Amino acid sequence: MNSMPTKIAVFLACAVALVALPLVMQTAGLGQGWVRILALALLYVLLALGLNIVVGYAGLLDLGFVAFYAVGAYMYALLASPHLFETFPWIAEAFPQGLHTPIWMVIPLAAGLAAIAGVLLGTPVLKLRGDYLAIVTLGFGEIIRVFMNNLEHPVNITNGPRGLDRIDSMTIGPQGDPWVDFGKRIVVSENFTIPSVTLYYWLFLALVVVSVVICHRLELSRIGRAWMAIREDEIAAKAMGINTRNMKLLAFGMGATFGGVSGAMFAAFQGFVSPESFSLMESVMIVAMVVLGGMGHLPGVILGALLLAALPEVLRYVAGPLQQMTGGRLDASILRQLLIALAMISIMLLRPRGLWPSPEHGKAAPAPAAK
Repeated sequence: MNSMPTKIAVFLACAVALVALPLVMQTAGLGQGWVRILALALLYVLLALGLNIVVGYAGLLDLGFVAFYAVGAYMYALLASPHLFETFPWIAEAFPQGLHTPIWMVIPLAAGLAAIAGVLLGTPVLKLRGDYLAIVTLGFGEIIRVFMNNLEHPVNITNGPRGLDRIDSMTIGPQGDPWVDFGKRIVVSENFTIPSVTLYYWLFLALVVVSVVICHRLELSRIGRAWMAIREDEIAAKAMGINTRNMKLLAFGMGATFGGVSGAMFAAFQGFVSPESFSLMESVMIVAMVVLGGMGHLPGVILGALLLAALPEVLRYVAGPLQQMTGGRLDASILRQLLIALAMISIMLLRPRGLWPSPEHGKAAPAPAAK
């Protein structure tokens, strides 16, 4: 069962099933709501994969990862919305046709800008560990959110708490006549069309597959082994000649790139961004996805992200009847948060190492050979 042809067959079957899933839902009459939930869940998978590099591989507890998500989202929102052109006339004169940044420029820009932000975060916290590192990174995430919230005066750059709207959809192809516009549906025939949300779902799925391949290759590389050595014992890793400073900075930078790309995709998908989308609760949820799934184990991280991203929407069907039973005295959103917390506590009590932990991590040392 572990042969390479079997693995390839399973992988191809899963790929076909995931690609066909939104079409099956559309044919079954389930509507586009569930496809939208799946698309957002894939964005959380991207975020969890990025945080897994920092927390799962390098062992650096980062509670401000949502800051890189915000950096990518605002970068794309500023490039793809008319806000800059309305605020700065010289930009409108320089680009009379607008920027309309294509996807092949958006992904490197978002990844590079987020990586710079990750290195800027990592540089002052190199000597911090454990709780102190968590507190500083938490503060960094809140600083970015407050910064976006207040960067309206004296020069209006982020539009403050009102956010940025009228954001262009993602496109592939030349400006003005793209081959694919993810904001528009594709008419296949008179009786069948592919909605915009399905196109975005396929785009996010492709990004997740590429990210998984990158993370898997990193895990098996010298860099990945160095990160894991730092996670297990930083002093021993330093004694073995590993440059822990550079490896930590690389972990922060590499992890942040996934957050930046995910943020850019979120801005294009939603068409609107505001500081409320990047609160502390988002960071906590991303950390919970990595921890509950299984730190350092790619299948576990993906499982944890999918479950926690979809669980709030599934619990809508549970919170509603419970609210009716109490005569409306319980708020449905608060009740859903309570149910999520109970589910997380139950999982951690039953599976303290996560739902799908790495089989190698924490393995006992081999017994000495008998003489």
